[in-house]
Amino acid sequence: MEQNQIDRINTLYHKAKSVGLTAEEKAEQEMLRKEYIETIRRNMRANLNHISVVEPDGSVTDLGKKYGRQEEEQ
Repeated sequence: MEQNQIDRINTLYHKAKSVGLTAEEKAEQEMLRKEYIETIRRNMRANLNHISVVEPDGSVTDLGKKYGRQEEEQ
């Protein structure tokens, strides 16, 4: 998500709190929020898929291989 989209989310939020939004602006706000949340989820999933755990016996478990890697499936 680009910075101008994040700025637009913030602008719409402040406008909603002060004077209210039109139906078109509400729809735009909803679309931008959904895109923002999806971006956060995708980034979090990518970070979690790159976590490895060192087990007490010294072996390494790649949690992405064991449980994740959903971004590659999509």
